[in-house]
Amino acid sequence: MNILAVESSCDETAVAIVRDGRQVLTDCIASQVELHKVYGGVVPEIASRKHVEAIYGLADQALAETGLTRADIDAVAVTYAPGLIGAVLVGVNFAKAAAMALDVPLIPVHHIRGHIAANYLAFPELKPPFLCLVVSGGHTMIVEVADYTKMRILGTTLDDAAGECFDKVGRVLGMPYPGGAAMDRAAQSGDDTRYPMPRSKPGANPYDMSFSGLKTAALNTIHHAQQVGEELDIPSVAASFSAAVSDTLVPRVVRALEETGHKKLAVAGGVAANSRIRGDILKAAEKLGVQVYLPPLKLCGDNAAMIGAQGYYEYLAGNTAGMELNAYATKSILGETI
Repeated sequence: MNILAVESSCDETAVAIVRDGRQVLTDCIASQVELHKVYGGVVPEIASRKHVEAIYGLADQALAETGLTRADIDAVAVTYAPGLIGAVLVGVNFAKAAAMALDVPLIPVHHIRGHIAANYLAFPELKPPFLCLVVSGGHTMIVEVADYTKMRILGTTLDDAAGECFDKVGRVLGMPYPGGAAMDRAAQSGDDTRYPMPRSKPGANPYDMSFSGLKTAALNTIHHAQQVGEELDIPSVAASFSAAVSDTLVPRVVRALEETGHKKLAVAGGVAANSRIRGDILKAAEKLGVQVYLPPLKLCGDNAAMIGAQGYYEYLAGNTAGMELNAYATKSILGETI
C-alpha cells in the first residue's frame, strides 16, 4: 500500500511516500529554518504562507523521485493535529484535495503518534507493546503503546515542553535558532555541575513533569550574570540545563519501565536527538536489561515519512476521514480536543 503523506504542523513542509507503514520510498522536506532564524523562532503567519508555496511542488517531487504515478497512490495521510493552526490547515486542505482528486482514502494522523511511528521506519522489528518517551518542541510525555493505535498516557508535562525550554534558553544565550541543537553542541565542553538547576516534582502523578521552573531558573542565572557584569560560562549553563532536563525525564522513564514491566523503550521527537538525554537513557536501560530504540537524527525532527508510517496503521484500524476533516491546534494523542 503506497501512502502519500503530508506534514506541515510547524516550520517544515514535508511530503513522503511510504509503503506498508515500514518502507520509505521518498521523504521530501522544505525547511524554513534559515527564514525563521532572523526572528529567533517560528513566525506562524510566515510559516503558513511558505507551506502554501512549497507543498504542491513537494508532492510532484515525491512522485518523480519514486517513479510512481498518481494512479499508484492508494491513500493520503496528513497531520491534522496538533500544531500551528494555519500551518496545519495548509496540509489538511492539500491532503483533502489530493484524496478527492485521486479518489483514495484520507487518513488523519496525530502528529505525536507520527513521532512514535518514526521508530517503525528505523526498526522494522519493533512492534507494540512498548513504552515510548516523547520529547519534542511542543510535547513531553511518557506513553504506553499497547497497539499501533491504542495508547495510554502515563505522564506528561504540566506546563512547558522540554524542547520549547531548550530553544528559549538557547535564544537568551544568543544562540542561533533552533536553540536546542546549539545548546547540545555547547554542552559538550561544559561543566554540568557549575550552575545548580532545579528538578521538578509536580503533583500526585509520579510520571508528570514540569519545566517552567527550570526555564525560569536558567533565565534568572543568565540575567543575574549580565546585571552584575559576571562572565557567563555558556557551555556550562548549557550542560547544567541539559543535565536537569535529563534528570527530570530519565528517572520517570525508569520507574515506568519497572512498574509496567515493559522491556522495550522507544524515544521520539526532536529532543530525542539531544546527546545527554540519549546517553542517560542508554545507561539506565542497560542496567534494567531493556532494549532501547533511538531513531536516527533525521527521523527525530518533523518529517512526512513518520506520518505515512502511522497512517498505514490508522488505515488498518479503520480510522479514515471524509471532506469534513478539520485541523486542530491542540488535541490529545488519545483523540480528545484539549
